[in-house]
Amino acid sequence: MEALPLVLDLAGTFVFALSGALAGVKRKLDLFGILVLSFAAANSGGITRDLLIGVVPPGAIADWRYLGVSLLAGVITFFFSSLIVRMSNAVLIFDAAGLALFAVTGASKAMAHGLNPLMAIVLGMVTGIGGGMVRDVLLAEIPTVLRAELYAVAALAAAAIVVVGHMLQLPVAPVTAVALISCFSLRVMAMKRGWRLPIAKFME
Repeated sequence: MEALPLVLDLAGTFVFALSGALAGVKRKLDLFGILVLSFAAANSGGITRDLLIGVVPPGAIADWRYLGVSLLAGVITFFFSSLIVRMSNAVLIFDAAGLALFAVTGASKAMAHGLNPLMAIVLGMVTGIGGGMVRDVLLAEIPTVLRAELYAVAALAAAAIVVVGHMLQLPVAPVTAVALISCFSLRVMAMKRGWRLPIAKFME
């Protein structure tokens, strides 16, 4: 169980890197651009989390595996883009998976470093949405978290489940599984059914 946070973090890194690389392919970036986008999308949330909790240098920079996993996902996407892009809603599905994985690992790491439960939940959300925000900004798009169906809310739900489970001293594996499934399911259902928070209306 001690290796579970690292495994989840690397898994989240891989799927977010795929999400970033796929977005780059759709915008017709070159190989270097796709690799930059895959690393940025995969690691920006984790770097932000680590800096906020005082882990310096951040894991994504100190551990070569994060760079390796990000570049691997970028290379796979570049050379097999036609196959991956044909997958139904591939970018959004990978993004939902990354959101769930990073929200869980972000909250877990925050609690392990002694943050109070409320801030641990917030940091879980920040970890989940950070990579997607940087990806969208680099592509000159409005970040998904500001316009999509229940994006940050799904991350908050996963982080809250992790924190409550930690406070109640429940077994780590079941709590992690419930948090991951809840976040991923909520995000996917929100995309399919159009669930979203109220949208601001401009009154002239």
